[in-house]
Amino acid sequence: MMLESRKTVLIVTDVQGKLAQLMYEKESLFRNLGRIIDGAVALEIPILRLEQNPAGLGPTLPEIAERMPGVEPIPKRCFSCCDHGPIMEALKATGRRQILLTGIETHICIYQSAVALIDRGYHVEIVADAVSSRTAANKKIGLEKSRRRGAEITSVETALFELVRVAEGEPFKKILEIVK
Repeated sequence: MMLESRKTVLIVTDVQGKLAQLMYEKESLFRNLGRIIDGAVALEIPILRLEQNPAGLGPTLPEIAERMPGVEPIPKRCFSCCDHGPIMEALKATGRRQILLTGIETHICIYQSAVALIDRGYHVEIVADAVSSRTAANKKIGLEKSRRRGAEITSVETALFELVRVAEGEPFKKILEIVK
């Protein structure tokens, strides 16, 4: 199934405080999160911003949060986004069934959210270059387990060009500028 901009939601998971600074290849992670968020904004794709225990882990990194103007964080304590009513209410309110999952950590919150969303009938694509864990091994395990359970694995550029579809027009120009 191809992603469609009018059917897709971007979920940005737990990119917070000191934990985010411990991620494997964090500079690449932050750069790619910025690119996928900027692409979602350019294509008018709804964004859900999740924060795991913000009192303990702190808020979303400012350089990530500022790319999502008007997107308020949804605090949670569960690993799967599906186990928190306000997240599922916000997701249902979009009316969309295709999910792009990004953030941390791949083997915990991303994996558990992917499986739970798939079990609820959503099409889930994990943006492999916009997720991470504290170790490369855990990132790999999270992606592999998610894929075996039905998640698609994509990249920032693959997802953005799939969403824009054609090499012309204003949306294409915006995406081209983002990925340069």
